Amino acid sequence: MQLNQQGFTLFETLIAMAISSIVLLGAGRLFPILQRAVLEQYQKETLQESLWQLAFSLGKQLQRAGYCHGSCQGEGLILRNKGECILLQWDSNSNGRWEPASHSETEQAGFRLNNHHLETLRGATQCEGSGWEKLSDPATMVIQTFSVTRLDRQSMPPLLAIELSATFKNGQNPLSLRHTVVGYNL
Repeated sequence: MQLNQQGFTLFETLIAMAISSIVLLGAGRLFPILQRAVLEQYQKETLQESLWQLAFSLGKQLQRAGYCHGSCQGEGLILRNKGECILLQWDSNSNGRWEPASHSETEQAGFRLNNHHLETLRGATQCEGSGWEKLSDPATMVIQTFSVTRLDRQSMPPLLAIELSATFKNGQNPLSLRHTVVGYNL
C-alpha cells in the first residue's frame, strides 16, 4: 500500500469554494429573471389562445349566418358601428324560417364590443340595451378592438374578416389577430 497519496490543500479548497459561490450567486440572480420570462411567455400564450378561441367561435357563427332551409325574411347578417356590433340569424332547426327574438328558441344573436369586453346576446335585434353576456374574461383581458368586415367577391360568397386585439388587465403584452371565414349563406 502506498501512503503518500495527497488530497486537496486548504488553498485549493478555498479557491474551489470561491468559484462555486460566484457560480451560485450568478445562478441565483438568473433564476428569477428566467422565471419571470417563462411566466410572461405563458401569459402571452394564454391570451393568444383565448383570442383564437373567441375568433373561431365567432367565425363559426358568421359562417352559419343567413342559412335558411326555406324562404326566410330579412338579412342574415347586419354589421353596425363599423363592424363592432354584428347581428345575425340562421335557421338552426331547418324549419324554413328564422324564429324572432320573442320566440323561446330564437335564431337571432348579436355580438358587440362594449367597455373593452366582447359580449353576446341571444335574440338580439339591436346593438344597444342590457342583458348582454360577456364572452371575454374581464378579470384577465381587455379587448382593445373588435370588428367584422365584409369583403364582397364577384360571383362568390363574401369573406368575413374578424379582427381582435387585446391586452392583459395590466396593459402588458398586446396581441392582435385576424381570422377570415367565408359567408356561405350570405
